[in-house]
Amino acid sequence: MKIRQWQRAGRDVLNFTELGFGSAPIANLYRAVSDTEADAVLAEAWNTGCRYFDTAPLYGLGLSETRLNRFLRDKPSDDYLLSTKVGRLLKVCKPEERTGIGKFFDTPSRREDYDYSYDGVMRSFETSLERLGVDRVDILYAHDLDIFTFGSAEALEPHRQQLISSGLKALVELREQKVIRAFGAGLNEWEACQRLAERGDFDLFLLAGRYTLLEQEALQSFLPFCQQRGIGITLGGPYNSGILASGPSDNAFFNYSRAPADVVEKVRRIDAVCQRHGVRLIEAALQFPLMHPSVVSVIPGGQSVAEVAGNRQILDVTIPPELWTDLKAEGLMREDAPTQAG
Repeated sequence: MKIRQWQRAGRDVLNFTELGFGSAPIANLYRAVSDTEADAVLAEAWNTGCRYFDTAPLYGLGLSETRLNRFLRDKPSDDYLLSTKVGRLLKVCKPEERTGIGKFFDTPSRREDYDYSYDGVMRSFETSLERLGVDRVDILYAHDLDIFTFGSAEALEPHRQQLISSGLKALVELREQKVIRAFGAGLNEWEACQRLAERGDFDLFLLAGRYTLLEQEALQSFLPFCQQRGIGITLGGPYNSGILASGPSDNAFFNYSRAPADVVEKVRRIDAVCQRHGVRLIEAALQFPLMHPSVVSVIPGGQSVAEVAGNRQILDVTIPPELWTDLKAEGLMREDAPTQAG
């Protein structure tokens, strides 16, 4: 698998594989996954050449980190990149009070407590090190400081201000102490990423969706800003949580909910262009974000060995340049979207 190097002035070189592995699906997201299944999926990701693994305390309420602990234990830390997140402390609670009921299954009884303060960042990082069984991580992301998570700009702002005024100091100290090599934020909105990038010395952003074959509004200002500052982007959700993998249908998912009619129609038109060129929609969707020079890795996720193997095979598919030209000509892609492999 191809490697993409990221480095800003004065920072370590980080070697990202073009495909990263997002570990929420193996943390019982939407269904219970056995240890044996999770181990097989992780082993397949490694066998495909993937060497970037992303996790978070939220995923399975600690389960993702503990499963990665077992998998990575016998692998030299210099052979892979590892990222986790801060912003949520997990508190023991009654089973009926746990976070993620209906989303995560068969998890520990824990509830999330948002804390982006200096102490909160340090405590979260320390407990992640224990669950992961490692001495350091490569990248630490502030997690979910966006309207999608908090419901409104008014509810979000106190948490964002807490990170900027307090938690950011902890991230800088951890980077200076070399227990992390870079820090950033993992968010669901490019606007929220830009607000943070303008207020702190962030290295990388894990952007979930929002720069996909379906959505390129991040080209308005955020991605040019990243290019100017040398900020790297790891791109989660390249299938927009389902519809760009499953294709257009009344049951397709977009942004974790049923896709609205206008989104289904746009995807139907994109799919028609792909079919004219003999390309599957999922193939165009996974390869598209990788053509932007700021994108260092794409994290499509996978809950089965077949899904992980399939994502890897897509990287080897040749997509004719005329497909991108036709999408732009039909108004289905922004004219300024990069469409040459870089």
